[in-house]
Amino acid sequence: MKKLGSLFFISLLSGGITLGAYKLFFEPKTTHGITTVAPSYSRNVNLSAEAIDFTAAAENTVHTVVHVKNVTVSRMPSNPILEYFYGYRGNQEQTQIGTGSGVIISEDGYIVTNNHVIQNAKELEITLNNNKSYKAKLIGTDSKMDIALLKVDADEKLPYIVFGDSDNIKVGEWVLAVGNPYNLNSTVTAGIVSAKARDLSNQGLQSFIQTDAAVNPGNSGGALVNTRGELIGINTMISSPTGSYAGYSFAVPSNVTRKIIEDLMEFGNVQRGVLGVEGRELNSAFSKEIGINETQGFYVGNVTKNSGAEKAGIEKGDVIIAVDNKKVASFSDLTLHLNTKRPNDFVEVTILRKGKTKNISVQLTKKELLNYEFNGIEFEDIDTDDKKRFNLKEGIKIKKLNNPDYMEYAESLEGAIILSVDGVKAKDVETISNYLSKKENTKARYQIITQNGQRYNIIM
Repeated sequence: MKKLGSLFFISLLSGGITLGAYKLFFEPKTTHGITTVAPSYSRNVNLSAEAIDFTAAAENTVHTVVHVKNVTVSRMPSNPILEYFYGYRGNQEQTQIGTGSGVIISEDGYIVTNNHVIQNAKELEITLNNNKSYKAKLIGTDSKMDIALLKVDADEKLPYIVFGDSDNIKVGEWVLAVGNPYNLNSTVTAGIVSAKARDLSNQGLQSFIQTDAAVNPGNSGGALVNTRGELIGINTMISSPTGSYAGYSFAVPSNVTRKIIEDLMEFGNVQRGVLGVEGRELNSAFSKEIGINETQGFYVGNVTKNSGAEKAGIEKGDVIIAVDNKKVASFSDLTLHLNTKRPNDFVEVTILRKGKTKNISVQLTKKELLNYEFNGIEFEDIDTDDKKRFNLKEGIKIKKLNNPDYMEYAESLEGAIILSVDGVKAKDVETISNYLSKKENTKARYQIITQNGQRYNIIM
């Protein structure tokens, strides 16, 4: 009987402990009307790197990433003091060697890298992961998106990377960066996608993938891949106060890269499809200022003459909230999608107009066919003849004056080349139109060269 009593007591004690544990750790708790559930620590949420196998993606990618060496030649300026005392002669050629990374995209030797990796190179050499080296030739570049296409004639079929769809990547997704930082070949680092459509220029022209995978000098032009080993970006730059990795790096999305290299292969240059709108992205303060409730989207401040947007009926005051059913929260979102399109392509633009949603089909226009007007002054990009005549690499031209206040100066100003506007270099009409569309006043300071070669600073 004593044994039975002891057994009953032990059973009762065990039950009490079990019930107490359940009450303490698992039963929903109610505090001030808010019900919370204690977390289960036995459940694996698969957030750790150990839960994902990076090895296959890394193994496949390292064989497609190459080391790029460029040789540039510059002239040293003359220095009469050094020449007199030490016999040093100026204007001597100085050879410099730069290095970076590249990604093989076809078995017959096409390689994509960054424009800044090969800029001004006199010689280009690439080295494969198996240490074989080949001379490379430059096929074409896109300096605006910092992409360059190279070609090597190899004696074998080369391993190449498969393009992934950069539109489908998600913030928080694991990625690998593969390149040659500090001349350390075949270096692989891991991180996550920190942000999409990131613009560092504040002009809406860039649309990078941001990641926290470690990228350092020499990684430029290397591959950013997903865990399946698919190319989703070309590593381009880092954001750092020291010049070395300090937390964030940026890559050109693979969909943009693919479109650029296809253009370079087929046309020899990049075909840009232009919507034909200028404006600014919305935020709380600006939305309140113009009297609308939306705080995300692209506000159309001006519609370019003869553009697809004008012909399709987009108007000043419209807010673009989507393109081809892809959300547009900022200018870089809009740029990201348009950078994958060509002239004459159609896009479905979703706008808000007076509180109502409307879908408009717009045929994109070739950038070179458009003019931009500000304060009654029409601008256009300069052509090759203008560059040769004035010995310029960049600039825009005053095509026509429509402002009656300046008509008496039309003969001198029409055809003049603009070098800068308010200190902003006039790289092209797109750069200047983006700047001017954000100005609050209608006057600007122009640095110009007239047709007879005279330079002036004028305000108009």
